[in-house]
Amino acid sequence: MSASPGGEHLTAAPAPDATISLDEALRKGHTARGRSALDRAAAMCRYVGIEDDDAESVPTSPAAKAANAVRLSGRALAQLADGSPDPAAGARCARNAAAAAAVVADLARSRGGDGAPADAAHRAAVTASMAAGDAAGRAGMGRDVALNAKADAAEAAAVSAAENVGWV
Repeated sequence: MSASPGGEHLTAAPAPDATISLDEALRKGHTARGRSALDRAAAMCRYVGIEDDDAESVPTSPAAKAANAVRLSGRALAQLADGSPDPAAGARCARNAAAAAAVVADLARSRGGDGAPADAAHRAAVTASMAAGDAAGRAGMGRDVALNAKADAAEAAAVSAAENVGWV
């Protein structure tokens, strides 16, 4: 605040679109984390030879389950990007994408993954899924800064581990 020559107080007007609501910022963070997990899952599907049309309404095979999880996560994230900024919904979408990536990581490891690096990538995928679950859970509901940061860090570690083993 500053005073004008006449003594009245002036305030600076906020710049247009310079700030976003907390809910919007949280939604963007959850969407980014979910998109990263979905991209990781899709890349791992390609690595193991799972195609989009392997998805089934009622999946029974591991490949169909993985393809279905990736497809459903993609749809949810697309709707989240267009929807209202509900942090709990965003965190749940990110959690579901991370869970889909963990399912595909299990498949990649079981289909001849490269020993210790594959095991590490699988563990990182499961850890990212659990951290995303914690961020989305009752305690956080997508709003807890520490849980979101932990989920973001776990997702970054899962991406790095998947890259290290050649899945992504």
